[in-house]
Amino acid sequence: MNLETAVPVDPSRKSLLWLVAVGFFMQTLDATIINTALPAMAASLGESPLRMQSVVVAYALTMAMLIPASGWIADRFGTRRIFFCAIVLFAAGSVLCALSQGLSQLVAARVVQGLGGALLLPVGRLALLRTVPRGEFLQAMSFVAIPGLIGPLLGPTLGGWLVQYASWHWIFLINVPVGLAGCIATLRYMPDLRGAVQKRFDSVGYALLAFGMVAISLAVDGVSGLGLRQGGVMAVLIFGFASVVAYWLRAARTPEPLFSPALFGIPTLSIGLLGNLFSRLGSSCMPFLVPLLLQVSMGYSPVRAGLMMLPVALAGMAMKRFAAPLITRHGYRRVLVANTVLVGCTMASFGLTAPGQPVALHLLQLLVFGAVNSLQFTAMNTITLKDLDGGMASSGNSLLSMVQMLAMSLGVAAAGAVLASYNGVFGAATPVQTLDAFQATFATMGLITVASALIFWHLPAEARAVQPAQPEVSGQG
Repeated sequence: MNLETAVPVDPSRKSLLWLVAVGFFMQTLDATIINTALPAMAASLGESPLRMQSVVVAYALTMAMLIPASGWIADRFGTRRIFFCAIVLFAAGSVLCALSQGLSQLVAARVVQGLGGALLLPVGRLALLRTVPRGEFLQAMSFVAIPGLIGPLLGPTLGGWLVQYASWHWIFLINVPVGLAGCIATLRYMPDLRGAVQKRFDSVGYALLAFGMVAISLAVDGVSGLGLRQGGVMAVLIFGFASVVAYWLRAARTPEPLFSPALFGIPTLSIGLLGNLFSRLGSSCMPFLVPLLLQVSMGYSPVRAGLMMLPVALAGMAMKRFAAPLITRHGYRRVLVANTVLVGCTMASFGLTAPGQPVALHLLQLLVFGAVNSLQFTAMNTITLKDLDGGMASSGNSLLSMVQMLAMSLGVAAAGAVLASYNGVFGAATPVQTLDAFQATFATMGLITVASALIFWHLPAEARAVQPAQPEVSGQG
């Protein structure tokens, strides 16, 4: 993209755009760079590579928790201070990750990193919203969104290269110099903006919602990641669902709730959110499962496993240009129902993976998955937000961002739990046994995704108009 035509010509505004773009790049790169490094990290920490999903879950879940509060925090304390603190937290969490001597320490450090990552894009986007003229905002956000596509493209390969030729610690340490430069740039170029009217923050509602998300994720991850028994898992799960229900009951009688129940009176938003949650339960686990499969059961090196993930990102970027014409011609319901089935079937096809198969076949699978998954994200995001008016746009966008990260957390946790269950059936002593468990896991998660197509069947058939897609917080879309 040509910077001169894509962004305003004001030099200070250009610098702000670059600052927000680099912050977004840091966050999206870190969300993907770690997947290829998990087996090496497991070996260094004395853990099984099949139990490392907590490292991914902790980061995504922390982001899901903090996103709903990000706007209020920025309005209360100012965009410059919060963006600066976000970079400091992200860099400090990165250092703590590199210094970790055990899995529990690494998970705790990822929480610190997630606290910073959760604020980078929302606060940066808020600063742009308040400084860039309305007619130039779409161009500005399109420029900022480019690193969200480059991060997943570069992350797996860079992670594999660093692991193979240096050590896994460097996938975190490379954030430190970037973070230092970002801190200096923030003090110089980030405007100190605050909300004109300080709204009361629904702290009780936030606590209920955050506790519910954490409890449900921990319950899903409990069997494989935390070693909880069935009774403990059920207790945590019940507490989690009870907390979420309590939040929505309270929101119905609270003047200024965190998320208004009135949002769910918009059919496209409610269906889109539910579809996002359940279809991403399957597709979000693929960046976690595929590098593990290639290294643990297929004997791939970290670099080769990282390179194998390139087709997913490349196909996803190429598919963006075809999404709008497809939806305009066939409508959201047809596209999402059919494409959700395709995503699930493509995922299940990885259950047929075996040693000795042509590499070209695996590349074709990854290309197809990247294309249909990209179309899925674009269609789900646009249908969810397309009917929101100005008063609900900010709240609806925050709710969608939260659901995206929650689904990523739950998807990786669910895949880890399913994989652990199948390891109990097939065994995990040899690569052949783990391959059987991986094959069954891909088939199971693919079927879950196929089932979520039923949610999109309830969309109105006449919905066709395509609005500009919102940038993915996770960098996956």
